[in-house]
Amino acid sequence: MSKNEEFLNYINEGYKTKGEFINLGAAMLGEETITDAFVKIPLKTLNRHGLIAGATGTGKTKTLQVLAENMSEQGIPVLLMDVKGDLSGLAQPSPGHAKIDERHEKIGFDFEAKKFPIEILSISEQDGVRLRATVSEFGPVLLSRILDLTETQSGIVAIIFKYCDDNKLPLLDLKDFKKILQFITAEGKEEIQAEYGRVSTASTGSILRKIVEIEQQGGALFFGEKSFEVEDLTRIDENGRGLISVLRLTDIQDRPKLFSTFMLQLLAEVYETFPEQGDSGRPELVIFIDEAHLVFDQASKALLSQIESIVKLIRSKGIGLYFVTQNPKDVPEDILAQLGMKVQHALRAFTAKDRKAIKLAAENYPDSKYYVTKDVLTQLGIGEAFVSVLNEKGIPTPLARTMLRAPMSRMDVLTPKEIKQVLDNSRLIPKYNEEVDRESAYEMLNGKIDKINKEKTEEEERKEKEKTRKRSSSTSRRSTRQNPIIKVLTSATFIRSVFGILKKVL
Repeated sequence: MSKNEEFLNYINEGYKTKGEFINLGAAMLGEETITDAFVKIPLKTLNRHGLIAGATGTGKTKTLQVLAENMSEQGIPVLLMDVKGDLSGLAQPSPGHAKIDERHEKIGFDFEAKKFPIEILSISEQDGVRLRATVSEFGPVLLSRILDLTETQSGIVAIIFKYCDDNKLPLLDLKDFKKILQFITAEGKEEIQAEYGRVSTASTGSILRKIVEIEQQGGALFFGEKSFEVEDLTRIDENGRGLISVLRLTDIQDRPKLFSTFMLQLLAEVYETFPEQGDSGRPELVIFIDEAHLVFDQASKALLSQIESIVKLIRSKGIGLYFVTQNPKDVPEDILAQLGMKVQHALRAFTAKDRKAIKLAAENYPDSKYYVTKDVLTQLGIGEAFVSVLNEKGIPTPLARTMLRAPMSRMDVLTPKEIKQVLDNSRLIPKYNEEVDRESAYEMLNGKIDKINKEKTEEEERKEKEKTRKRSSSTSRRSTRQNPIIKVLTSATFIRSVFGILKKVL
């Protein structure tokens, strides 16, 4: 048996699957692609999460596109974070190219151009289905962790939520939350202190500053109604294909706080909403988080702990999470350990620090007698990657240098006219894009403050009238208490006596 035949058997045995699967491409031995040595991902293990890593320009986004296409074809809905703006092309078929045909000939199967059903979503001012959530839906614990609050500040947030629940004050948007923060340290201070204890003005001021930070990054657009229902991410089209929801994030790369806030809330909502799935053989939804470092860069320890917990638990709901980033070290180790599929594109070594990072990255993959992993990592071409997945038994497959298949859809953005067509055909825009600003904590507290101020004014006026009445009464009493001499001079007896004397004189 030749070395190539031995390697072919090694790969086909390692990636053997009895159930449904996605074909990523063919394994390579050295620089040679071994035709029909297919690298397969069982659908059964797609909810065990994954990582797509590699330097800029090595093909990460195209790998993401290939996975999303094939999941959609298998009836699995997908949510993509489109940070660079080049994933909307999924809605149009690939124009084809001679190099694509050449690649697929090496892999061992034909290329077919296709378009896929997409929905364009937005959490900013870009066009698309509006994704919103209310402050109440975050809850005090998640909101405190996102804001990176101290224990004392978190306690105040818990008091705010309790007070609003007790008094039926809906917390919908940021202006609601800011208003209640101001209220509990001013007009409502005595009421809050009597019912829930003393609240520090310094602490509420600190919380308010962090709310303003979120607001400045565009949070005012995200917090509010109508709340997005995560079940709308799991739709299937009339042809049985999973809908690909493309969340446009090109204008928030410099606003990581908003991105991480949205991402964590979405994962928490999905986890709370979806039922336990058990072993169904396929995921309910797969979420790709591009530029994953934006989620982790500014995250506090408490927030990272929350993300780690969700990553561990959410797979039981049939949800797969796939992080896309430049280097595996961008993902915290405890989360990296939860990722069953790893697709590693080329890494570049320009400095001693880079070489050290490559050595560490190589340690994330199984040993292989066919590759020196740390060396091959710098030699991978565009559209090539090291791949290791979990087989149907949950065991890591052999490490395979892989010639990846090309996307079936367009590898470029849609034109403005094409985007408009997608938006015009959306079933969700009429449902979510109407602005709703119903009466909530902001208006109710303003009414309550007006009432308090009115009562205060009326009380002050009553007291002022009482003072005036007392002053008037006092003046009247003083006027009736005449001087004794005046009293004698004005008496009737005295007057008659005077008139009597005058008559005698006259």
